[in-house]
Amino acid sequence: MKTITDLKGSVTLSNGVAMPYLGLGVYLSEEGKEVVNSVKWALEAGYRHIDTASIYKNETGVGKGIKESGVPREEVFLVSKVWNSDHGYDSTIQAFENSLKRLGTDYLDLYLIHWPVKGKYKETWRALEDLYKQKRIRAIGVSNFLQHHLEDLMDQAEIVPMVNQMECHPYLVQQDLIDFCRKNTIQYECWSPLMQGKIFELDVMKTLAQKYGKTIAQIVVRWDLQKGLVTIPKSTKKDRIIANANVFDFELSQDDVQLLNQLERSERFGPDPDNFDF
Repeated sequence: MKTITDLKGSVTLSNGVAMPYLGLGVYLSEEGKEVVNSVKWALEAGYRHIDTASIYKNETGVGKGIKESGVPREEVFLVSKVWNSDHGYDSTIQAFENSLKRLGTDYLDLYLIHWPVKGKYKETWRALEDLYKQKRIRAIGVSNFLQHHLEDLMDQAEIVPMVNQMECHPYLVQQDLIDFCRKNTIQYECWSPLMQGKIFELDVMKTLAQKYGKTIAQIVVRWDLQKGLVTIPKSTKKDRIIANANVFDFELSQDDVQLLNQLERSERFGPDPDNFDF
């Protein structure tokens, strides 16, 4: 983990690519004006990392937002994901082409397998490896892969995933998985860091927010960054997008980082990677 400096800061992936450690997630951001504006506001505020997926049905708007922002494409770390119904070698290649078309770009900075579809993700990974070798993707990774999924994939993979994007928040720390990823130079990334809004109900978060004079969201984002985790809080409101990134003028004490680590209760707000049927 590099020093946490500002919104332009990044982690270095195993292949040397710099990945901004704070990004905007656009899950559930509506296609059209809502997502276009969210992306523009984020880029205007200094974000340089936008995370979407084909299943979000808003890639067109994300591409439009990047174009309208005036920020050069090469300055934006753009991420998308291959959906479950597109697993398999040929269909993954096609899904990738379709994503590029919608996003209006000729390459991705990071492409992820969205979920570990049993019996299929190895073929899908082979497609990602080939796209990577063709320099059409700057980095490849996975999402929602538990340790056994990663071990199974790495058993035959030529390239170890560079990123694993997981549901991650104080109620689902999964420190063993973070440690496993670190040991294998897989960058850990958090989705749903705000527990789908439930984080705002926790007394311990209210206390910490008061102690540091920060919002609850800012406390969580800062916690992620201090743990060396990339994080992509989601919002469609301009003031929230700006506020979520206002985390570079304070530091959580080690005791408070530990306090949040200890809230772990293996509680998911999203699907279980071992039991999903979509």
